[in-house]
Amino acid sequence: MKVAYMLGSLNRGGTENLLLDYFRNSAQAEFSFIGIYRKEGQLSTAFQTGSAPVFKLFPKYKLDIRYLFRLRKLIKQQNCTIVHAQQPLDALYARLACLCTRVKVALTLHGYDVYLGKMDKVILRTAMRVADVTIFVSNTQKVYYQQKYSLVTNKTRTLYNGISFEKLDIAERTDIRQELHLPSNTLLLGSVGNFVAVRDQMILCRFLRLLRATNFDFRFLFVGAKSQAEPERYDACVQFCNDNELSSRVIFLGSRKDVPSILNQLDAFLYASDHDTFGIAVIEAMASGIPVFVNDWEVMREITNEGRFTNLYETRNEDDLLQKFNNFISNPEGYKQKAIQAAAWARQRYSIQSHLQQLNAIYMEI
Repeated sequence: MKVAYMLGSLNRGGTENLLLDYFRNSAQAEFSFIGIYRKEGQLSTAFQTGSAPVFKLFPKYKLDIRYLFRLRKLIKQQNCTIVHAQQPLDALYARLACLCTRVKVALTLHGYDVYLGKMDKVILRTAMRVADVTIFVSNTQKVYYQQKYSLVTNKTRTLYNGISFEKLDIAERTDIRQELHLPSNTLLLGSVGNFVAVRDQMILCRFLRLLRATNFDFRFLFVGAKSQAEPERYDACVQFCNDNELSSRVIFLGSRKDVPSILNQLDAFLYASDHDTFGIAVIEAMASGIPVFVNDWEVMREITNEGRFTNLYETRNEDDLLQKFNNFISNPEGYKQKAIQAAAWARQRYSIQSHLQQLNAIYMEI
């Protein structure tokens, strides 16, 4: 069995980091694979230096017939038996390119359809129909799609994202306090995630305004890129911090290569989801052994065992977050002990090794 993983761009994001973990752990997979991508990105070098080959094929427009022939030729040359797309459009490309062959098509959906236009929803619906299996990254997400699109249940699976926790342990240490000239006794807080629609960094900004009013000494790090498609999300957070005298306490780091190192240096991790389907950043923070605060969005309850291993606060309620955070300030040692237990649980449940084993089982079924 040989799998061709199809990606869009190789920019830094949750899906791309997940696939990069595949390539870095290819020796632990029970199948061989290659990568096929359409656009270069921040992770291009990392993918190209991995242990599995990657190929660039670029369609000039959505239904580029020449691209389909080039894709078909590559799949046949590489003797691939499964093409696994991470986007609906790529699933359609794969199905068209593999007509009259025995090659199977798998599709993993990493997001929801709430911001899709009419044509993109048509592509999504069609892709789920023609794929041999559609994989969802949480039960919450699968139930949503099954109910909305009346999917055939025997063609759907849930597979939680897997994480290579070794990268958290062997990460080259960056002294972020020294880099930013932060006092050693200042509470260092942070959040990880690009400024896109699935997150609600503005709630965190409002919480920080409340926290500042208590005269508590802290610094907060936003790690994540400004979206070219929706720059207003990042700009609004920066403006809010400037208007509320938070600019000296809140630092926007942008995209970073040393996220594991930064996580290891935080005193607590805070996250606000608007409609995440999983939450890789949350799991990585848990696995780093630091207290994690996340809103009670349904999927966050699912991946944290109903909040047993994190600290849940009411969605879109910065006052409730402040209350929960004040409990942490009052009893930091108790929260740190809980975080140690959470790290052990997360590493066992969401390891990349377990993920690849479950993925192999899905491939064997189709």
